[in-house]
Amino acid sequence: MSILQLAKHARDMNLKNPPVGLYRAILRELPRVITVYDLEVPVPAARVAVREMFRKNDGVKDTAVRSMLVEKGYMELEETLLQWKQKAQIMRLFEGYVQYDQGHLKTKPKDGDFLAEFYKS
Repeated sequence: MSILQLAKHARDMNLKNPPVGLYRAILRELPRVITVYDLEVPVPAARVAVREMFRKNDGVKDTAVRSMLVEKGYMELEETLLQWKQKAQIMRLFEGYVQYDQGHLKTKPKDGDFLAEFYKS
């Protein structure tokens, strides 16, 4: 069978803290994802972005919602590893990148650089 089924495998492991298992699985696969998708993001910066994504949902206390977020995370990881996503979809996950017209990815201008970007264009 060609599908990894990471979410089912993680569910069967009965971890004490499933978000930590997901976090470790993502960090373990991060260098491979960066290589496969030919991303221009260094691994440490990608790790920081993943950490921030996890910290956004740090305040969730409901166990049903937490388990749903973990399942969704495993499914996203599985789809990424199976290369069902495009480079633009992966780059949008990292802070500082936005998609402009015609699918080109550029770094998001900082707040103080708005006028400088405006004058360039």
